[in-house]
Amino acid sequence: MVLDAQDEQGASTVISKAHHSKMNSGTLVIALVGSANNVRHLFSLGTNFVLYKPISEERAKVSLKAAQGLMRRERRRVPRIPVYTPANLAYANVEDSKSTMLDVSEEGAAIQSERRLPPACKVYFQFTLPGQTKLVRLSGEVAWQDSTGRVGIRFVDVPQTSRRILNEWLLHNNFRKENSAPKTITTPLATPTAASDAEQSAMQRLRSLPGNRRGESRHACSLGAEVYRLGSTVPNRCSLSDISSGGCYVEMPTPFEANSPVEIIVRTQSMKIRVRGLVQATHPGFGMGVRFSLKDAPEREQVQQLINVVSAGPTLEPTF
Repeated sequence: MVLDAQDEQGASTVISKAHHSKMNSGTLVIALVGSANNVRHLFSLGTNFVLYKPISEERAKVSLKAAQGLMRRERRRVPRIPVYTPANLAYANVEDSKSTMLDVSEEGAAIQSERRLPPACKVYFQFTLPGQTKLVRLSGEVAWQDSTGRVGIRFVDVPQTSRRILNEWLLHNNFRKENSAPKTITTPLATPTAASDAEQSAMQRLRSLPGNRRGESRHACSLGAEVYRLGSTVPNRCSLSDISSGGCYVEMPTPFEANSPVEIIVRTQSMKIRVRGLVQATHPGFGMGVRFSLKDAPEREQVQQLINVVSAGPTLEPTF
Protein backbone atom coordinates (compact mmCIF):
# COMPACT_ATOMS: atom_id res chain seq x y z
CA MET A 1 0.00 0.00 0.00
CA VAL A 2 1.44 3.38 -1.06
CA LEU A 3 0.08 6.19 1.10
CA ASP A 4 0.54 9.97 0.83
CA ALA A 5 1.16 11.26 4.36
CA GLN A 6 0.56 14.95 3.62
CA ASP A 7 -2.53 14.63 5.82
CA GLU A 8 -0.64 12.83 8.58
CA GLN A 9 -3.65 12.34 10.86
CA GLY A 10 -5.65 10.75 8.04
CA ALA A 11 -2.68 8.62 6.98
CA SER A 12 -2.18 7.43 10.58
CA THR A 13 -5.83 6.38 10.75
CA VAL A 14 -5.55 4.39 7.51
CA ILE A 15 -2.36 2.61 8.65
CA SER A 16 -3.86 1.72 12.04
CA LYS A 17 -7.07 0.39 10.51
CA ALA A 18 -5.12 -1.64 7.94
CA HIS A 19 -2.98 -3.34 10.57
CA HIS A 20 -6.01 -4.10 12.76
CA SER A 21 -7.79 -5.77 9.85
CA LYS A 22 -7.33 -9.54 9.53
CA MET A 23 -7.24 -9.28 5.74
CA ASN A 24 -4.67 -6.46 5.66
CA SER A 25 -2.66 -7.05 8.85
CA GLY A 26 0.39 -8.11 6.85
CA THR A 27 0.18 -5.34 4.24
CA LEU A 28 3.43 -3.52 3.48
CA VAL A 29 3.05 0.26 3.82
CA ILE A 30 5.11 2.78 1.84
CA ALA A 31 4.49 6.35 3.02
CA LEU A 32 5.20 9.46 0.93
CA VAL A 33 6.47 12.07 3.42
CA GLY A 34 7.66 15.65 3.50
CA SER A 35 9.87 17.66 5.84
CA ALA A 36 6.91 18.41 8.16
CA ASN A 37 5.99 14.76 8.77
CA ASN A 38 6.80 12.93 11.98
CA VAL A 39 8.54 9.96 10.35
CA ARG A 40 9.27 8.23 13.64
CA HIS A 41 5.55 8.25 14.49
CA LEU A 42 4.69 6.73 11.10
CA PHE A 43 7.22 3.95 11.63
CA SER A 44 5.77 3.26 15.08
CA LEU A 45 2.35 2.69 13.46
CA GLY A 46 3.75 0.00 11.18
CA THR A 47 5.03 1.85 8.12
CA ASN A 48 7.64 -0.31 6.38
CA PHE A 49 9.29 2.25 4.07
CA VAL A 50 9.18 5.98 3.46
CA LEU A 51 9.82 8.03 0.32
CA TYR A 52 10.82 11.65 0.85
CA LYS A 53 9.34 14.33 -1.37
CA PRO A 54 10.32 15.38 -3.96
CA ILE A 55 10.57 11.75 -5.04
CA SER A 56 13.58 10.78 -7.13
CA GLU A 57 13.56 7.85 -9.53
CA GLU A 58 16.58 6.24 -7.85
CA ARG A 59 15.10 6.45 -4.36
CA ALA A 60 11.73 5.08 -5.52
CA LYS A 61 13.39 2.12 -7.25
CA VAL A 62 15.38 1.22 -4.14
CA SER A 63 12.34 1.29 -1.83
CA LEU A 64 10.06 -0.60 -4.22
CA LYS A 65 12.70 -3.28 -4.85
CA ALA A 66 13.20 -3.63 -1.10
CA ALA A 67 9.44 -4.07 -0.65
CA GLN A 68 9.37 -6.66 -3.41
CA GLY A 69 12.18 -8.63 -1.77
CA LEU A 70 10.41 -8.53 1.59
CA MET A 71 7.17 -9.82 0.03
CA ARG A 72 9.06 -12.73 -1.55
CA ARG A 73 10.52 -13.69 1.82
CA GLU A 74 7.10 -13.51 3.51
CA ARG A 75 5.74 -16.21 1.18
CA ARG A 76 7.99 -18.84 2.74
CA ARG A 77 6.23 -21.32 4.98
CA VAL A 78 9.16 -21.39 7.41
CA PRO A 79 10.94 -18.01 7.92
CA ARG A 80 14.61 -17.90 6.95
CA ILE A 81 17.23 -16.28 9.18
CA PRO A 82 20.02 -14.40 7.40
CA VAL A 83 23.50 -15.79 7.96
CA TYR A 84 26.87 -15.34 6.28
CA THR A 85 29.12 -18.35 6.76
CA PRO A 86 31.21 -20.62 4.52
CA ALA A 87 30.01 -24.14 3.67
CA ASN A 88 31.65 -27.11 1.98
CA LEU A 89 29.62 -29.03 -0.62
CA ALA A 90 29.96 -32.52 -2.06
CA TYR A 91 27.78 -33.82 -4.90
CA ALA A 92 27.98 -36.14 -7.91
CA ASN A 93 31.73 -36.37 -8.74
CA VAL A 94 32.66 -33.21 -6.84
CA GLU A 95 34.07 -33.80 -3.35
CA ASP A 96 34.93 -30.30 -2.09
CA SER A 97 33.12 -27.33 -3.60
CA LYS A 98 33.24 -23.98 -1.78
CA SER A 99 30.12 -21.90 -1.11
CA THR A 100 28.71 -19.29 1.25
CA MET A 101 25.48 -19.83 3.17
CA LEU A 102 23.20 -16.78 2.90
CA ASP A 103 20.20 -17.81 5.00
CA VAL A 104 18.96 -20.89 6.83
CA SER A 105 15.82 -22.40 8.35
CA GLU A 106 14.98 -25.76 9.88
CA GLU A 107 13.97 -27.02 6.44
CA GLY A 108 16.57 -25.57 4.08
CA ALA A 109 19.07 -22.89 3.16
CA ALA A 110 20.14 -20.54 0.39
CA ILE A 111 23.79 -20.57 -0.64
CA GLN A 112 26.07 -18.73 -3.03
CA SER A 113 27.98 -21.40 -4.96
CA GLU A 114 31.27 -21.03 -6.81
CA ARG A 115 30.04 -23.35 -9.54
CA ARG A 116 26.72 -24.41 -11.04
CA LEU A 117 25.17 -27.53 -9.50
CA PRO A 118 23.41 -30.26 -11.50
CA PRO A 119 19.60 -29.79 -11.38
CA ALA A 120 17.74 -31.72 -8.66
CA CYS A 121 20.94 -33.39 -7.44
CA LYS A 122 21.59 -34.62 -3.91
CA VAL A 123 24.06 -32.50 -1.96
CA TYR A 124 26.14 -33.30 1.11
CA PHE A 125 27.45 -30.30 2.97
CA GLN A 126 28.86 -29.11 6.25
CA PHE A 127 29.19 -25.72 7.89
CA THR A 128 29.76 -23.98 11.21
CA LEU A 129 27.10 -21.50 12.31
CA PRO A 130 28.20 -18.13 13.79
CA GLY A 131 28.70 -18.47 17.53
CA GLN A 132 29.01 -22.27 17.27
CA THR A 133 32.14 -24.44 17.30
CA LYS A 134 30.66 -27.77 16.18
CA LEU A 135 30.15 -28.67 12.55
CA VAL A 136 26.67 -29.22 11.15
CA ARG A 137 26.67 -32.08 8.64
CA LEU A 138 23.61 -32.97 6.58
CA SER A 139 22.34 -33.85 3.12
CA GLY A 140 19.82 -32.07 0.94
CA GLU A 141 18.66 -31.61 -2.60
CA VAL A 142 18.75 -28.68 -5.01
CA ALA A 143 15.35 -26.98 -5.06
CA TRP A 144 16.27 -24.04 -7.34
CA GLN A 145 19.22 -22.04 -8.62
CA ASP A 146 19.67 -18.87 -10.63
CA SER A 147 22.20 -17.35 -13.01
CA THR A 148 24.04 -15.47 -10.23
CA GLY A 149 25.12 -18.66 -8.47
CA ARG A 150 22.49 -18.64 -5.73
CA VAL A 151 21.12 -22.09 -4.91
CA GLY A 152 18.19 -23.15 -2.74
CA ILE A 153 18.82 -26.37 -0.77
CA ARG A 154 16.00 -28.41 0.76
CA PHE A 155 17.23 -30.48 3.73
CA VAL A 156 16.60 -34.22 3.37
CA ASP A 157 18.64 -36.09 5.99
CA VAL A 158 19.75 -34.21 9.11
CA PRO A 159 21.49 -36.32 11.81
CA GLN A 160 20.19 -35.86 15.34
CA THR A 161 23.33 -34.06 16.58
CA SER A 162 23.29 -31.61 13.67
CA ARG A 163 19.54 -31.07 14.09
CA ARG A 164 20.05 -30.11 17.73
CA ILE A 165 22.83 -27.63 16.89
CA LEU A 166 20.75 -26.11 14.08
CA ASN A 167 17.56 -25.78 16.15
CA GLU A 168 19.38 -24.21 19.09
CA TRP A 169 21.04 -21.65 16.81
CA LEU A 170 17.73 -20.82 15.10
CA LEU A 171 16.04 -20.34 18.48
CA HIS A 172 18.73 -17.97 19.77
CA ASN A 173 18.88 -15.99 16.52
CA ASN A 174 15.14 -15.66 16.06
CA PHE A 175 15.49 -11.88 16.58
CA ARG A 176 16.88 -11.58 13.03
CA LYS A 177 13.36 -12.06 11.68
CA GLU A 178 11.29 -10.81 14.64
CA ASN A 179 13.37 -7.73 15.56
CA SER A 180 13.24 -8.63 19.24
CA ALA A 181 16.14 -8.04 21.60
CA PRO A 182 18.09 -11.17 22.49
CA LYS A 183 21.52 -11.42 23.97
CA THR A 184 24.21 -10.43 21.53
CA ILE A 185 26.39 -13.28 20.34
CA THR A 186 30.14 -12.98 19.89
CA THR A 187 31.19 -15.08 16.95
CA PRO A 188 34.89 -15.87 16.71
CA LEU A 189 35.26 -19.34 15.20
CA ALA A 190 37.47 -21.33 17.57
CA THR A 191 38.41 -24.98 17.17
CA PRO A 192 37.04 -26.99 20.14
CA THR A 193 39.66 -28.84 22.13
CA ALA A 194 37.54 -31.98 22.12
CA ALA A 195 36.94 -31.96 18.36
CA SER A 196 38.10 -34.87 16.30
CA ASP A 197 41.00 -34.54 13.88
CA ALA A 198 38.53 -34.71 10.98
CA GLU A 199 36.42 -31.88 12.43
CA GLN A 200 39.50 -29.73 13.04
CA SER A 201 40.69 -30.30 9.48
CA ALA A 202 37.27 -29.44 8.07
CA MET A 203 36.97 -26.29 10.17
CA GLN A 204 40.43 -25.19 9.06
CA ARG A 205 39.33 -25.53 5.44
CA LEU A 206 36.23 -23.47 6.21
CA ARG A 207 38.33 -20.68 7.69
CA SER A 208 40.49 -20.58 4.57
CA LEU A 209 37.54 -19.80 2.28
CA PRO A 210 37.44 -16.36 0.62
CA GLY A 211 35.39 -13.91 2.69
CA ASN A 212 36.19 -15.64 5.97
CA ARG A 213 39.83 -14.54 6.39
CA ARG A 214 39.14 -12.18 9.27
CA GLY A 215 41.41 -11.62 12.22
CA GLU A 216 38.75 -9.70 14.15
CA SER A 217 36.00 -11.08 16.35
CA ARG A 218 32.61 -10.70 14.68
CA HIS A 219 29.56 -9.75 16.74
CA ALA A 220 26.05 -10.72 15.67
CA CYS A 221 23.64 -7.79 15.86
CA SER A 222 20.57 -6.19 14.33
CA LEU A 223 21.40 -2.52 13.86
CA GLY A 224 19.22 -0.20 11.83
CA ALA A 225 21.38 1.99 9.59
CA GLU A 226 21.57 4.07 6.42
CA VAL A 227 24.04 3.35 3.65
CA TYR A 228 25.00 5.75 0.86
CA ARG A 229 27.00 5.35 -2.30
CA LEU A 230 29.96 7.63 -1.73
CA GLY A 231 29.10 11.00 -3.27
CA SER A 232 25.32 10.33 -3.32
CA THR A 233 22.79 11.93 -0.99
CA VAL A 234 20.20 9.16 -1.44
CA PRO A 235 19.85 7.12 1.81
CA ASN A 236 19.21 3.38 1.66
CA ARG A 237 17.74 1.95 4.85
CA CYS A 238 19.39 -1.30 5.82
CA SER A 239 20.33 -3.51 8.77
CA LEU A 240 23.78 -4.56 9.97
CA SER A 241 23.69 -8.25 10.92
CA ASP A 242 27.26 -8.54 12.18
CA ILE A 243 30.11 -6.13 12.89
CA SER A 244 33.80 -6.22 13.75
CA SER A 245 36.56 -3.64 14.01
CA GLY A 246 37.35 -4.27 10.36
CA GLY A 247 33.93 -4.37 8.70
CA CYS A 248 30.30 -5.43 8.76
CA TYR A 249 27.61 -7.25 6.81
CA VAL A 250 24.85 -5.01 5.42
CA GLU A 251 21.48 -6.65 4.81
CA MET A 252 19.59 -5.01 1.93
CA PRO A 253 17.68 -6.51 -1.02
CA THR A 254 19.53 -4.43 -3.64
CA PRO A 255 23.21 -4.34 -2.60
CA PHE A 256 25.78 -2.22 -4.41
CA GLU A 257 28.34 -3.67 -6.80
CA ALA A 258 31.62 -5.12 -5.50
CA ASN A 259 34.36 -2.52 -4.92
CA SER A 260 31.79 0.30 -4.55
CA PRO A 261 32.87 2.92 -1.97
CA VAL A 262 30.10 3.49 0.58
CA GLU A 263 29.30 5.48 3.70
CA ILE A 264 27.33 3.92 6.57
CA ILE A 265 25.54 5.91 9.29
CA VAL A 266 24.28 4.35 12.53
CA ARG A 267 22.40 6.52 15.02
CA THR A 268 21.66 5.59 18.62
CA GLN A 269 20.38 7.55 21.61
CA SER A 270 23.94 8.34 22.68
CA MET A 271 26.02 8.46 19.50
CA LYS A 272 26.09 8.85 15.74
CA ILE A 273 28.60 6.70 13.87
CA ARG A 274 29.60 7.65 10.33
CA VAL A 275 32.09 5.30 8.68
CA ARG A 276 33.29 4.75 5.13
CA GLY A 277 34.10 1.43 3.55
CA LEU A 278 34.43 -0.64 0.40
CA VAL A 279 32.04 -3.39 -0.72
CA GLN A 280 33.95 -6.68 -0.65
CA ALA A 281 31.24 -9.19 -1.56
CA THR A 282 27.69 -8.75 -2.85
CA HIS A 283 24.71 -11.13 -2.75
CA PRO A 284 21.68 -9.84 -4.72
CA GLY A 285 18.48 -10.11 -2.70
CA PHE A 286 20.38 -10.50 0.58
CA GLY A 287 23.13 -7.98 1.25
CA MET A 288 26.83 -7.19 1.02
CA GLY A 289 30.02 -7.46 3.04
CA VAL A 290 31.76 -4.13 3.67
CA ARG A 291 35.37 -3.60 4.76
CA PHE A 292 35.78 -0.39 6.79
CA SER A 293 38.21 2.32 5.57
CA LEU A 294 39.22 3.86 8.89
CA LYS A 295 41.53 6.85 8.50
CA ASP A 296 42.63 7.54 12.06
CA ALA A 297 42.42 6.60 15.73
CA PRO A 298 39.20 8.59 16.47
CA GLU A 299 37.32 6.69 13.73
CA ARG A 300 38.61 3.34 15.05
CA GLU A 301 37.57 4.38 18.56
CA GLN A 302 34.04 5.22 17.36
CA VAL A 303 33.64 1.79 15.79
CA GLN A 304 34.97 0.12 18.92
CA GLN A 305 32.49 2.06 21.08
CA LEU A 306 29.65 0.77 18.91
CA ILE A 307 31.00 -2.80 19.20
CA ASN A 308 31.17 -2.40 22.98
CA VAL A 309 27.51 -1.32 23.08
CA VAL A 310 26.52 -4.26 20.86
CA SER A 311 28.45 -6.71 23.04
CA ALA A 312 27.01 -5.41 26.30
CA GLY A 313 23.37 -4.71 25.57
CA PRO A 314 20.24 -5.36 23.54
CA THR A 315 19.65 -4.66 19.88
CA LEU A 316 19.76 -0.99 18.97
CA GLU A 317 17.10 0.79 16.99
CA PRO A 318 17.95 3.72 14.73
CA THR A 319 17.16 7.22 15.90
CA PHE A 320 15.56 9.56 13.34
